[in-house]
Amino acid sequence: MRLFLDSSAFVKRYVDEPGTDRVISLCTAADALALSTIVIPEVISTLRRLVRESRLDDVTYTRLKAAVVGDVADAEVCDLTATVLGRTVACLERNPLRAMDAIHVASALVYGADLFVSADRRQVAAARGEGLTVEDLGD
Repeated sequence: MRLFLDSSAFVKRYVDEPGTDRVISLCTAADALALSTIVIPEVISTLRRLVRESRLDDVTYTRLKAAVVGDVADAEVCDLTATVLGRTVACLERNPLRAMDAIHVASALVYGADLFVSADRRQVAAARGEGLTVEDLGD
């Protein structure tokens, strides 16, 4: 299975929250894991927010950041090519999405994902509308 995780799903590999067990199970079963190139800044942003909220300490943040970077190095990273950007624009024109969410959907489409995983309801609806098979982790 060619698995594509958006940032809301990928972060669950590092932060224990609803959906974490499902993401780990899907990653274990996958033949290939793909991520958009924007996943690192989005996940780091989430981890830094958790530090600001005192839900993570600096030592844990540093350990999780290293794990994220290492796992991304082992994944298939979808770059922001002209094709991905074109699909992003088309996705934005058809769906009420934020730009970064549309980039994830477009990247999964261009990659040819067998399964797109997200915890963002609007993104899940848009991904389904664009023809992707979706795992909704719910928010």
